[in-house]
Amino acid sequence: MKTRITELFAIEHPIIQGGMHFVGLAELAAAVSNAGGLGIITGLTQRTPEALGKEIARCREMTDMPFGVNLTFLPSVTPPDYPGYVTAIIDGGVKVVETAGNNPQKWMPALKEAGIKVIHKCTSVRHSLKAESIGCDAVSVDGFECGGHPGEDDVPNFILLPRAAEELRIPFVASGGMADGRSLVAALALGAEGMNMGTRFMATKEAPIHENVKQALVAASELDTRLIMRPLRNTERVLANAAVDRLLEKERTLGADLKFTDIIAEVGGVYPKIMQQGDMDAGAWSCGMVAGLIHDVPTCKELIDRIMVEADALIRQRLSRLVAA
Repeated sequence: MKTRITELFAIEHPIIQGGMHFVGLAELAAAVSNAGGLGIITGLTQRTPEALGKEIARCREMTDMPFGVNLTFLPSVTPPDYPGYVTAIIDGGVKVVETAGNNPQKWMPALKEAGIKVIHKCTSVRHSLKAESIGCDAVSVDGFECGGHPGEDDVPNFILLPRAAEELRIPFVASGGMADGRSLVAALALGAEGMNMGTRFMATKEAPIHENVKQALVAASELDTRLIMRPLRNTERVLANAAVDRLLEKERTLGADLKFTDIIAEVGGVYPKIMQQGDMDAGAWSCGMVAGLIHDVPTCKELIDRIMVEADALIRQRLSRLVAA
């Protein structure tokens, strides 16, 4: 399948693995890329630029195919060494960067000079247009269904994707609710040039996370996610668990007086405990509503091959039959 996204990133299939904290390590990125998609290493999971450089080199040993690095720009009292991370990406020969969070405009000249393609993650049409205006090569349009931060507009992909198609000149991929061949065909029909999957790639053999997390995703339904931090306008979609129940109770009790420090125990530094140790109630962790469509834990190749076979069958058989001769 050829789309503007496969051409832009020199990949076989229009499927991107999104950046995920303590999930997007070299093992997963390489497995996705080897299967014909675009694997992504999560930059800030690596504590230093030097560590990111080593992770890029480790991924390079596992695949000859293109892969990218996610770099999320977050407001912080003590921000990460972003210049160092950008240098590590450039020195590592990475040719695709997925940016997220704050506007990446400050870093665009260095990335562009190095010949790097930039895809920025957006939760609205206006942010997508801004990304286009500053020179991003593509955008990942995140609907309200997505795991992690869906923004504050609450627009689902059935509306957001066609709106993006109406406004954007650069290619975009659909993110949020993407799981299978049906997702891909629907995304293409709505104007996207491919899809970005996060939660679905967590439930794969190569995902370097605890088996408890994978089984929690298989067991979950589409009704098992919750929205937290809405009062702080930092909304995050997470899987329901005991820590999330405690956090939501604090939000209800404190109301307008809620501060980030009130919920730090449920959200601060919890990912290693969950993803590495399998402590499923250690805190809140990002999960999309797409969990309801996850029923197994295949290899990345099995998953991507299955998606492409299903998409091909949908386009050539079911949909073509609906068109009168």
